[in-house]
Amino acid sequence: MALETPGRRTPGPPSTPELVLSLRIASAGIETTADLVHDLLQEQHPDLAGLTVREVAGGWDNQQWRLGDHLAVRLPRTERAPELQRKERRWLPVLAPRLPLPVPNPVRTGVPSTRFPKPWTIMTWVPGEPLDSTPLTRADHAADTLARFLRALHVEAPVEAPVSPDRGAHPRACTDGFDHFFQAVSPGAIADRVRAVWEDAIAAPEWDGPPVWVHGDLHPANVIVSDGTLSGVIDFGDMFAGDPAWDLAAAWVVLPAGAASRFFDVYPRVDAATIRRARGLAALKCLFLMLMGQNGDRGLPGGKPAWGPAGRAALERVVQDGLR
Repeated sequence: MALETPGRRTPGPPSTPELVLSLRIASAGIETTADLVHDLLQEQHPDLAGLTVREVAGGWDNQQWRLGDHLAVRLPRTERAPELQRKERRWLPVLAPRLPLPVPNPVRTGVPSTRFPKPWTIMTWVPGEPLDSTPLTRADHAADTLARFLRALHVEAPVEAPVSPDRGAHPRACTDGFDHFFQAVSPGAIADRVRAVWEDAIAAPEWDGPPVWVHGDLHPANVIVSDGTLSGVIDFGDMFAGDPAWDLAAAWVVLPAGAASRFFDVYPRVDAATIRRARGLAALKCLFLMLMGQNGDRGLPGGKPAWGPAGRAALERVVQDGLR
């Protein structure tokens, strides 16, 4: 999901990550139903058409349908979704073999047709429950697991790896978006500390290493939990080559209180400047989650009521655990 602001574009230079949250989920006027999925399978992948089709709640750019026990069908909802799926089809088969957690892997491609005018994908299913619907109860194990996953992912990317049009820059490029989120959700008693974290992040030096592979969208809906710990990572549509701080923010956004220090012990190749940028980006993402929760409470399209409490709890972790 892109970090965006409801109803407005964040002003700034062309390189500024766009923090504009479109609340319009477009599907070209097509109602995606289990019958449609079955018909598409019958037309293009008839050997899979006999499997049970079940709708999966949630999703932003894509509507997902469980296909049997081990697969999922992803139908694009937004204008940018086909490109995100194309990116996953191109790069996940390259990345998945070296990652220590299950991730969705594309196994079939659907082509545009009269029934559905966009390309679509059949992926492997990652079992478990997303973190926004079940808690992490094994904090140390989860910290170790996330650190090892990101250590395996964050290798130098090839020159042809994708870059992101709306994330990946230094936090200072996101200042307008931060200010909008900050004002929209009113952090209350911790507002001054949140602002201080952000100011510290935008004062930190730039990433001076080679561009590495970055997931780019690690938050509670995109990590999978089983037996109280992390068991998978999903939704790689925003992956890019760039600053690992965008993923390292997950030490606060995803992990329970007190686990960030252990995470950075296991993920050792990080300097103080990167931690500062990561912590500021974590604050930005927490404010975004809180805004999405606020929108959900108000019944606005695209709002996620469960994200508000998760974002607030994570923001408390950000201001309490500076690793200094």
